[in-house]
Amino acid sequence: MNVKYVDAHCHIQFDDYEEDRAEVIERMRTEGVMGIVVGVDSASSGKALELISKHEHLYAAVGLHPNRVAQESFSEKEMRALAENKKVVAIGECGLDYFRPKEVNEEVKRAQKEALKKHIELAAALDKPLIIHARPSFAKATEGRPSYDAYQDLIEILKEAKITHPNLRGDIHFFVGGIPEAEALIALGFTVSFTAVITFARDYDAVIRAVPLASILSETDAPYVAPTSRRGERNDPLAVIDVVAKIAEIRGEPLDTVRAALLANAKRLFALPVLS
Repeated sequence: MNVKYVDAHCHIQFDDYEEDRAEVIERMRTEGVMGIVVGVDSASSGKALELISKHEHLYAAVGLHPNRVAQESFSEKEMRALAENKKVVAIGECGLDYFRPKEVNEEVKRAQKEALKKHIELAAALDKPLIIHARPSFAKATEGRPSYDAYQDLIEILKEAKITHPNLRGDIHFFVGGIPEAEALIALGFTVSFTAVITFARDYDAVIRAVPLASILSETDAPYVAPTSRRGERNDPLAVIDVVAKIAEIRGEPLDTVRAALLANAKRLFALPVLS
C-alpha cells in the first residue's frame, strides 16, 4: 500500500459505519489513507483493536474520553492490557472538556483531571504518545479574547508531568485554541491537529499559518464534521484528503510539500511503519 495520508483521529468502529464499514476501509486502502482508530471508552477501545487486527493500514488508540468519566472509571489494568498491543500507537482520547457537560463545576473538572493524569502515567510507562481532547468553555475574557480555560489547565498539567516524564509527547486533537495555546503546547513536545471544520470555518486560519508545519497533523474525527463538499452528512477518513489540501491552501504552500510533511509528522509521532 502506498500511504499518502494519515487520518490521525477517526472513530470508524462506531455504529455509524455498520452498513458500509468494509467499503470505507477498502476505499482508504485504495486512496492511500492510513487511519488511527480512536477509542473513547473501554468498549470502543476494544472494538478498535478488533478492527485493526484485520487491516494493515489501521492502527488504534485506547482511552477514556473526558465526557465518559462520569459513566466509567478509568481502569489502568484494562487499558494497559489493550495498550500493550503492538498496533496500539497512542493512549487516548483523554483530556478536558469544559464545554459539553450540562454542568461544569469543580468536581467535574477534578474528575477529568484525575483521569487525564492516569492516562499520562500509562503513556509514560509504555512510552507511547497521548491523543488529547481539550475543549474550552469559550467564556469571554475582559480584554475581548475568549478564555481558553481547558487549554490553560491542560498546559499546566503537562508542564508538571514533563518534569518527571521528559519524553511525554502526543497530539492535541481537533485543536480550537489560539496561537499562544498552540505555541505553548508545541513547546511541550505536542503536535496540533485540524479537522475538516477548516474547510468551512475561517477561525483557525491564523493558527495554521503561525505554527511550524512540523507540528501539524491532519485528522477527520469521523463520523463528525464532514467537509464542505459533504456538509451535513456522515464523515469518513477519506475527508483527510480535503483537510490536507485546505491546510496547504491556508499556508500558501505546495500541496505535495504539505502532504509529505504531514505524513512524516504522523509517522514520526506514532512510530508508524512504511507500507508498500
